[in-house]
Amino acid sequence: MLHILRTAIARRSLAGAMLMGVALSACAAQAATYTMYRDPNCGCCLAWADHMEQGDKNVVETIDHPDMMSIKTQNGVPDDLRSCHTMIADGYVIEGHVPAADVERLLAERPDGVTGLAVAGMPMGSPGMEHGDHRQAFEVIAFGPDGRSVWASYPGSAS
Repeated sequence: MLHILRTAIARRSLAGAMLMGVALSACAAQAATYTMYRDPNCGCCLAWADHMEQGDKNVVETIDHPDMMSIKTQNGVPDDLRSCHTMIADGYVIEGHVPAADVERLLAERPDGVTGLAVAGMPMGSPGMEHGDHRQAFEVIAFGPDGRSVWASYPGSAS
């Protein structure tokens, strides 16, 4: 009888531990946390962070930094691809107004030789830079030690 009782308690403990593990995994899968560095005087960065959070899908921790050029240099952002904010997402550098879908694709595919994605400048109509129906064409550039390539292209709107 004592053996049966010990077995029942052990099974119950194992089942409880398994359920706790599943619950913790589900919570961890719900929201990724990213770190965004921005100039404290820039408002479009916060709009882009809202775009990246996609409701409760991700969390963007914002760090106001007075010397954004040093952040970009430390993270290997090429001079001609720089924009107003820099985000670190699971080890990748995301520069500027990159659409959330492109960041998700990068994190899913993890291509060799790519250290980040960038949208140079601040194109009107890119995430965080919305202005009615007006949208400039822009490209998302993958960059890293192997060079650069166009990751995605977005058309402009008719004037």
